[in-house]
Amino acid sequence: MKIHRIGCVFGGFLSLVLSLSAQTFTTLYSFNFGDGANPYAGLVQATNGDLYGTTVNGANFCGDYGFGCGTIFKITPSGKLTELHGFCSQGYGNCTDGANPYAGLIQATNGDLYGTASYFGGGNSQSGTVFKITPNGKLTTLHSFDFRDGAYPEAGLIQATNGDLYGTTQWGGPGNCGVGCGTVFKMTASGKLTSLYPFCSKIENGVCIDGSEPQAGLVEAPNGNLYGSTYAGGVNNGGTIFKITPKGALTTLYSFCSQGGMNCTDGNNPYAGLVRSTDGNFYGTTYAGGANNGGTVFKITPSGALTTLYSFCSQSGCTDGANPYAGLVQATDGNFYGTASLGGANGGGTVFRVTPSGALTTLYSFCSQSGCTDGTNPLAALIQATNGAFYGTTEWGGVLPGCRYGIVRIPCGTVFSLSVGLGPFVETQPTSGKVGAAVKILGTDLTGATSVTFNGTAAKLTVVSKSEIETTVPEGATTGKIKVTTPKGTLNSNVVFRVRK
Repeated sequence: MKIHRIGCVFGGFLSLVLSLSAQTFTTLYSFNFGDGANPYAGLVQATNGDLYGTTVNGANFCGDYGFGCGTIFKITPSGKLTELHGFCSQGYGNCTDGANPYAGLIQATNGDLYGTASYFGGGNSQSGTVFKITPNGKLTTLHSFDFRDGAYPEAGLIQATNGDLYGTTQWGGPGNCGVGCGTVFKMTASGKLTSLYPFCSKIENGVCIDGSEPQAGLVEAPNGNLYGSTYAGGVNNGGTIFKITPKGALTTLYSFCSQGGMNCTDGNNPYAGLVRSTDGNFYGTTYAGGANNGGTVFKITPSGALTTLYSFCSQSGCTDGANPYAGLVQATDGNFYGTASLGGANGGGTVFRVTPSGALTTLYSFCSQSGCTDGTNPLAALIQATNGAFYGTTEWGGVLPGCRYGIVRIPCGTVFSLSVGLGPFVETQPTSGKVGAAVKILGTDLTGATSVTFNGTAAKLTVVSKSEIETTVPEGATTGKIKVTTPKGTLNSNVVFRVRK
């Protein structure tokens, strides 16, 4: 389980706007417990243009701790928030819908959103659930874990090109860790779950050399294999990077802390997952290790050759940030953007940009406003929305009344946006398909769109709304960028659309 940390003293104003080299930072929303508290996860933009996310605490009462059971919410890009579901809605002791979602959501090709809750669920094990929820808020519990097939999922899901969902659980499975060392699983969109791999299946000298305790989700490569990380285990017990086939054959690609002892200059304990870059490699972060033990940014090839690109806490006072929980997102400018949970000018964490070669720029330091009303301690990855701006969450900070813990009220997290001057684009759902396959195109202002092309090949289109176009992969299409022509100009897709045979 992740640890709650408070980085700053709270109170003050609602939002902070910072203009520096065309940067604009805005606090969009402060949680108040009744609508959620302490978002650990990032956001996803749905085809209706809104952003969806989760909070790990808040809303309904959840046991003796008083933190609440967590929520699912949607928020417009301008900051209007609606709570869609409060977990443990049947009342404490009957939380068949699950509780405490540490992970974010994905939108599947059927239009529904899917996610995991770390605790409770049906049955006696109370060890977490997989659920789906409609964009309007109707939740269905698809699976309740029972330890044998996994327990306590803290990572989100992905939908692979075969249509199935894949994810990890932190604990459970038949591994050798007492309560299990975690699993990789797949699930159909209707809820049939299959356990693919139990970690700690290979032990040498008392160490789970294949990894243990995966706290992050997976990413799919074009060949259909899935790549991920484990927080612990590996030859040096510093965590691993692995690949796994859709049928469950796992290969450990890299074990962190390869220098041995306490000299983990290559990084240690990756909480976050990987992002596949346009150059074909994977990029990620480690929470600890590096030259200054403040965590790292790294690159790893599909075959497992790792390069440490940046070590945090390289500046006096860690003003460049420290201890990134979250992974990276590759933006339309080709650079990677992310968050560090601590450090920065005020000790409340940072937003940073790092080039593929490892040159890092700190874009924003949280707790820049008196009382940290701009938020503090970001634990989640950013997303780049189709308007070009980045959106994210902070675990703490914001404005009062916030959350009540005993007789103390503490602001309990925010949603924020950061614009760095990148322009709008479109993205596709899915990002690959065969000729004739249905494709949804998400954008910000698609009203009046007149054409869609797949790497230059024209396709028929239907404008569903200002944020969505429906089309199909046309005959003769080849792998490349998708372009959409609107009355305001031409929009390119953020990633290459891969035409499959």
